[in-house]
Amino acid sequence: MLAIIPARGGSKGLPGKNIKILAGKSLICHAIDEAKKSKYIDKVVVSTDDESIAHAAIECGAECPFLRPEHLASDDALVNDTYIYMLEKLSTEYEIDIPDFMVLQSTSPLRTVNDIDGAIELFREKNADSVISYTEEIHPVSWHKFLDENLHFIDIFDQKMANRQELRKSYYPNGAIYIFKKEIIFQENWYTDNSFAYLMPRLRSVDIDTIDDFMYAEYLLNSKL
Repeated sequence: MLAIIPARGGSKGLPGKNIKILAGKSLICHAIDEAKKSKYIDKVVVSTDDESIAHAAIECGAECPFLRPEHLASDDALVNDTYIYMLEKLSTEYEIDIPDFMVLQSTSPLRTVNDIDGAIELFREKNADSVISYTEEIHPVSWHKFLDENLHFIDIFDQKMANRQELRKSYYPNGAIYIFKKEIIFQENWYTDNSFAYLMPRLRSVDIDTIDDFMYAEYLLNSKL
C-alpha cells in the first residue's frame, strides 16, 4: 500500500512544525519511520511545497519525487485536491497504479506501526471504502457552546441536563490515520456506508497544531507511557 504524508511549509499555528525536532527527530521523521516499519506499506511519499521539508523527508527514507504546486499549499486549499493531484501525477508520470492509499499526517507523532498495520487490516477485512482513526471524546459534545462578542453562550445543540455518565459516548477523528479507496476521493467523499473507525487511545491521539500540543507530545514521548 502507498502511504502519503502531507506536509506543507506554511503552518501558522506552529511555524516550521513538520521539521521541528521532537524527542530527537523531526515530526515528519516520526511519521516516516513508523510507516517504513509497516509490513503492508511498500512506498512512502511526502507531499510538500517546501524544499526543506522535502530534503528532511528524503533524508529520513521517504520519496518526494515532486513538489506540490503553490495553489495546493495555501490556507484555503482543500486537502482532497492535494490527494487527487498526487494520485494523478503518480499514475500518469510514474505509472504507479494506486487502487487505495493511506494518509499519515506528520502531526501525529505518537501513532505507532501497530496502529498503522491494525488500520490496514481492518480496511482489508471489511473491504472498506475508508477507514479513519478515531478516539473517544471524554467530555460530551453536547456541552459545547458558541460564544458571541460579549461572551454570552449560544447553544449549538438542544440542551438537556444530564450527568456525563448518562450520555452516549461520542468519538472524534484524531488525525492520525486515513485509508481511502481511490474512487471515493475522486467522488469527493471520505465516508460512505462502508466506512469504519479504527479506534486509538487518547495517549496516542495527540494532533499537533500549537506549541501546547507539541510540549504535551514531547512529555508523553519522553515519559514512555
